[in-house]
Amino acid sequence: MADLDALRLRWTRALEGARGPGGGPDPVPYADNLLARWQEPQRHYHTVTHLAAVLDRVDVLERYADDPDVVRLAAWFHDAVYLPERSENEERSARLAERALPEAGVPAERTTEVARLVRLTVTHDPADDDRDGQVLCDADLAILAASPSAYAAYAAGVREEYHFVPNDAFREGRASVLRQLLALPRLFRTPYGAEHWEATARYNVNSELEMLSL
Repeated sequence: MADLDALRLRWTRALEGARGPGGGPDPVPYADNLLARWQEPQRHYHTVTHLAAVLDRVDVLERYADDPDVVRLAAWFHDAVYLPERSENEERSARLAERALPEAGVPAERTTEVARLVRLTVTHDPADDDRDGQVLCDADLAILAASPSAYAAYAAGVREEYHFVPNDAFREGRASVLRQLLALPRLFRTPYGAEHWEATARYNVNSELEMLSL
């Protein structure tokens, strides 16, 4: 289980960095609202543990970002709305950011950028000059380069979130998602991700695809 107090502190630092001079309302209620969402019972992979892991990876990659605090806020919102039976979770998460961040004191330009980054996680295919998008997408996909046991736990968590889908339909849908990822020119766009995660991630994804076909 992730350290919730540490996550609240990380939220506060990112929010204060993004809203700049002038401040705004107390950051903690916004953190608590988001943390409650990330702890909903339907989540088995997309949990506070995943949130903390994505934030950790943003920290690793922040030197590649144009606006690291905006990327961190996008990490907080990227799966803030997560209902496995619905297909528009990223859009609803982006709209949540568009409502909450101005109220929290974040300028309009940065709010717009957070929402854009959240929507980008539908495809994980940022443009070559989209440095913030590359950092967020790499941080989100880094689980694909995990150790065999961690990758297996990730895959099992995703399956549990879709427990209501029959096995054959799940296998078909999951295989389609994995093939779409493998069809990307590169899974990771930052230099660090390309060097440290690409080969292992492609091996893991191909291995899962093979298992799904058995």
